[in-house]
Amino acid sequence: MDCLFCKIIKGEIPSTKVYEDEYCYAFRDIAPQAKCHVVLVSKKHVKNIREAAELSAEERSAMVLAVGKIAALENLDDGFRIVSNCGKHGCQSVEHWHIHILGGEQLSEKMA
Repeated sequence: MDCLFCKIIKGEIPSTKVYEDEYCYAFRDIAPQAKCHVVLVSKKHVKNIREAAELSAEERSAMVLAVGKIAALENLDDGFRIVSNCGKHGCQSVEHWHIHILGGEQLSEKMA
């Protein structure tokens, strides 16, 4: 499999790790769209959130719980945004389920 995020998880491509547990890995985005921009990925390869049913309940819940842990680590006490792009119309650029965590500053009310 030639997946960018799988290679990052394996350490084949360098990243700046923010968080890791048994089920997920989080790193700083190389083209941040906010003062804090972390990408959280499932360690098990699934294409997007629509395929998350292929993960165990533990694997799915770990992703959601990791968002809160990362927000605490990054001191996002004033709030943050999470985004999970899905498919062509959702502008998903890497076909591996991931969640963007954006914050550290006042974000625009517009999503796009």
